[in-house]
Amino acid sequence: MEYVYTRPALSEKGLLTPTNCVVTLIDFQPQMIFGVNGMDRQSLINNTLLLAKAARVFNVPVVLSTVESRAFSGLMSPQLQSIFPEQDPIERTTMNAWDDPAFVSAVTATSKRKIVLAGLWTETCVALPTIQAMHDGYEVYVVEDCCGDVSPLAHTNAMQRVIQAGAKPVTALSVMLEWQRDWAIRPTYDAVMDIVRTHGGAYGAGVEYAYTMVHDAPATNHAPYHPPAPRHS
Repeated sequence: MEYVYTRPALSEKGLLTPTNCVVTLIDFQPQMIFGVNGMDRQSLINNTLLLAKAARVFNVPVVLSTVESRAFSGLMSPQLQSIFPEQDPIERTTMNAWDDPAFVSAVTATSKRKIVLAGLWTETCVALPTIQAMHDGYEVYVVEDCCGDVSPLAHTNAMQRVIQAGAKPVTALSVMLEWQRDWAIRPTYDAVMDIVRTHGGAYGAGVEYAYTMVHDAPATNHAPYHPPAPRHS
């Protein structure tokens, strides 16, 4: 279900807007996360959830994809799937998503020429589709803090490669704030602040403090936690 709101048009002039891009989330699967080294994996998951929720808030089209989920990599992260409960990931055998006709068709169907791309791992599942998408005329923004690789060197080399090829490095938070751009745009303000308070780390803690201590607003109300019932063998 879309987040319904009326939003004033913002000038583009080289920036990302909610209406000029598509988000692609590639291979956020257990075996791929296991292999990430050089970045805190919980931060990686948190940043990806921030980006995914922001895409929902701003009604940005999202293409999900997995590779060899049953044979090796596992199912897509359930936290990520919960943000898109009615959307099935495009299943691939190819390491390079741009070699998969269904993936390319899904991107093409959005009619967007800017791709906000994140995935695992950076040297393969990020770098290869990034380079080929740019070859096909797309402008690609690689969300660096939602990407990881088997070593810091592998990730750094991949980022250098895509930047040298013309991709633009961004972060999950920077993308969301670029979509918002103006705090006077109230229809998305509260949703953005909710994402910040949940996934924004120190920034989120600061927002929570300002809401409650400065503006005398009620504390963020999270759903109560109920431990699952024991499973019986």
